[in-house]
Amino acid sequence: MQKYLAKSNPKETIQEHTDNLLKNYQRLKKLYPAVEIDWYLLELVCLLHDLGKMNLLFQKKVGNDFGKGKGEEIPHGYLSVAFVPDSKLEEMGYSEDEIKVVYQAIARHHERKYDFSDSDWKKEIIRLEEQWTNFNYSRLGENAEYSSEVEMLYFYPGSRTFEGNSAADAETFKKYVLLKGLLNRIDFAASGGIDVELENDFLMDSMKVQLAHFKAENPEADWNSLQKYMMRHQNDNIVVIAETGMGKTEAGLLWLGNNKGFFTLPLRTAINAIYERITKNIVTTNQAERVGLLHSETYSQYLLHEGNAEMDIDEYYTRTRQMSLPVTICTLDQLFDFVFRYAGFEHKLATLSYSKVIIDEIQMYSSDLLAYLILGLSYIDKFGGKFCIMTATLPGIVTDLLLENGVNFVQPKEKFVSSRVRHSMEMVHTEIESEFIKPFFNNNRILVICNTINKAKKIYLELKEHFQGEEIHLIHSQFIKKDRSAKEDAIFKDGQKDSTKKCIWVATQVVEASLDIDFDLLFTELSDVNGLFQRMGRCYRNRALDVDTNVYVFDGGAKVCSGVGTFIDKLIFGNSKTILNEHAGVLTEEKKMELVEQVYSTEALSGSEFYNDLIEMINYVKAFDSYELDKADVRMRFRNINSVSVIPEKVWQENAEEINSCFVALRKTSKEISTKEKMIARTNLAEFMVSVPDYLYKKGKSVVREINRYENVVEFKCGYSDEIGIFMQ
Repeated sequence: MQKYLAKSNPKETIQEHTDNLLKNYQRLKKLYPAVEIDWYLLELVCLLHDLGKMNLLFQKKVGNDFGKGKGEEIPHGYLSVAFVPDSKLEEMGYSEDEIKVVYQAIARHHERKYDFSDSDWKKEIIRLEEQWTNFNYSRLGENAEYSSEVEMLYFYPGSRTFEGNSAADAETFKKYVLLKGLLNRIDFAASGGIDVELENDFLMDSMKVQLAHFKAENPEADWNSLQKYMMRHQNDNIVVIAETGMGKTEAGLLWLGNNKGFFTLPLRTAINAIYERITKNIVTTNQAERVGLLHSETYSQYLLHEGNAEMDIDEYYTRTRQMSLPVTICTLDQLFDFVFRYAGFEHKLATLSYSKVIIDEIQMYSSDLLAYLILGLSYIDKFGGKFCIMTATLPGIVTDLLLENGVNFVQPKEKFVSSRVRHSMEMVHTEIESEFIKPFFNNNRILVICNTINKAKKIYLELKEHFQGEEIHLIHSQFIKKDRSAKEDAIFKDGQKDSTKKCIWVATQVVEASLDIDFDLLFTELSDVNGLFQRMGRCYRNRALDVDTNVYVFDGGAKVCSGVGTFIDKLIFGNSKTILNEHAGVLTEEKKMELVEQVYSTEALSGSEFYNDLIEMINYVKAFDSYELDKADVRMRFRNINSVSVIPEKVWQENAEEINSCFVALRKTSKEISTKEKMIARTNLAEFMVSVPDYLYKKGKSVVREINRYENVVEFKCGYSDEIGIFMQ
């Protein structure tokens, strides 16, 4: 018998590779037996998916001695369909649509272009007969079958399984997504040498230990009403409103229980903070097999833990990327891009069909991301997964749109809110101005938040000029990563409740969420009522109100605040301004929730740009046919990428040696340098980069520096300082 290879480096036969798939198949079945999949069909597609690799052109490509032939190779998935035992499936009672799904899952387990002729495909299938006679694999058992002619009723290379408009089509599409998606997961795991899933048999025990720690400090300690509610509703989709500080992280984990789960947050910094908290305080052992974080800088974050002897960073990274860990904390784009149903999306939705998804900080999402979220939750609900939305403030339009899209959920009448009062607000009917702020710099730690970078720079420079030699600082999104990180560390230290350092930090919305800071006074431009309450969370974060006023809101007076009409909706700004002026003074947490519900109700938003964008985006995504887009298109659309990552010219000049050393590393081949060394070089290079918006990029000149055939870095001709960031000269 010939040894037909599935892979060349390291060499692995088709039988050995399939054995690894079957091992992972059994693991998945054991851990998640309730997945709505036909387990026999899943085992069958695992057995058959790579048999097309017997073709001699493929064997030649992977270096097998008997491989031969010339010309373009037919993708092996399209050849593996010759081994589908359709007669047996018919006898077993499978429908025509179900058999078609088997063919499709095998043919398209890699999304390869259909750029060959049907006659070439048929000829190559006929040629497989000779290889089939030399092939032996006992685990095929009664499924061992070859046909030199594929039954066109079930498959031809240009065919696809689409979602369709009927209930029957939708059911067939679901079966296809689950079969192909789980085959992909199992195949990826077998190729990566990892387990397709690791068991969550620890989280509830970890939570008990956490509660025991609380009780050690206070014998009366117990889970609060929110956390108990979440435990009682572990099997429901739920939407809960809970005040910041009510222990939402623990509540989310108690709802998750010993299940597979994804914890999504809008910002990388927030994800990093929750990951640190969970791995240090709750899941304190075997973290690399239990909890991961997934965003665009995962590898660089994992490198921070390289000193942990239990951790193999590369393997941990592979497990994370392949979604094998029991708990993953991630950004929305890492999961929900499947709503576009691009070619190759199936493994994500199939995984979510047996997972629980926690959505935190929903109020932070823009209209387009909110549209993806609502559509994504509707798919998760249809496919069998569960979700929970936890939020301090809930725009009423979210629940209305979930219901409109057929999503079922439970929402308690109770709002989980304390009776404490933290904020008293004064409305100032002018544009934000430094003259107003100056008299308050009297042993206070002051946070100033502007809507735009230009306004923040102006206020910062005026305060810096007036308070020379004092601690006046600026933070916004146009600093290179290295400087931004240093500023985040500094504002975190200055913003601690027990800090005695007199200082002023001028910021933009980059501090609205995720930074656990607690300043004495907040001066802010009005953006909208939701954003304002997020900003308030950075002042008297964990303190009861003990002053007359600690928040000053500039509403623009007869004008509007910066950013209104560009990225801040005019109608929402106007409605927020009106309602806030009616409620100046002491604000309870419950009152804040009520105000957000009023401004963001479907009725109040109707006609606003935000509302129109949201509805248009939902309809736009629904209008796409499945597989119309490729993954690269979707990444661009999903992230609404309208900015460019650059290295400012001055930064390049001052760090040329280090930047060039990164270039040298990234130009080396995989034989000259390890993947890890390349990742480190890429991470180091990113420290000098900053994302600039399109409009600013177009104002300046740039030079594209080529690293290799696939990667470039842009040198941007602009001024830069670590004090004020990018500026145009």
